Amino acid sequence: MAANGSYIEELFGVQGKRVVVTGGVRGIGRAIAQGFVDGGADVIVTSRGAEDCVKAEAELGKTGRCRALRANLSTVEGCRTFAAEIGSLLPALDVLVNNAGAQHEQPLPEFTEEGWDQVHDVNVKAPFFLVQALLPLLEAAGSAEAPARVITVGSVNALRAAKRDVYAYSSSKAAVHHLSTHLAARLAPDITVNVLAPGMFVTGIRREGKDYPRDPSVLAEVPLGRFVGPSDVAGAALYLASAAGSGLTGVMLPVDCGLATTR
Repeated sequence: MAANGSYIEELFGVQGKRVVVTGGVRGIGRAIAQGFVDGGADVIVTSRGAEDCVKAEAELGKTGRCRALRANLSTVEGCRTFAAEIGSLLPALDVLVNNAGAQHEQPLPEFTEEGWDQVHDVNVKAPFFLVQALLPLLEAAGSAEAPARVITVGSVNALRAAKRDVYAYSSSKAAVHHLSTHLAARLAPDITVNVLAPGMFVTGIRREGKDYPRDPSVLAEVPLGRFVGPSDVAGAALYLASAAGSGLTGVMLPVDCGLATTR
């Protein structure tokens, strides 16, 4: 590698990488997508909503290359349709960020099968079948020297018992953590598979009604005393996607300000 600034750019840069971020129009996915766009990658984000796609493409496109595609990834057919569309746009895929997620909160006696299935379809089934469908494009991009990357967004709720009635969510995230280690073993050495496990990040998926930014009580258990921010999750994703992160696979990286990792 070259010296000085060029060395850092080669080690941590993502310039020119072809990246897909599912659920990349808001929250954690949006923060990760923004990081890749600002880093010079060619980014595609997904959403179920057509209006969300139009808005995200316009906003993210202000600082770099970004396209937004409407997709329903909760079904196998949806994953395959989306993969075919990506294949028509890109000859290879360097990075897949499995971020799209669902949550259902309901007391244990009333918890519904519909809520359970919805969460597991989006949080577990979709990442698996999307990797399956995009495997030829990932294999086309990856090699033992410069592997393609799969980064799955998990949760600290997979590392500790959640205090809320989110049984399907916490179990689905634990499942996808373990699925990622299995895929990491299967897809090496040409593709790495790692997990980001964010802590308390205020996103559109949270609907419990608390005004988190103004309620210090919710941060009482967080050693760093703050919420996970956009730069935290974006920085971790960029590291895993860069040359600096090429030696990591099967890793679960908590980005939680110490919430689960100090217990």
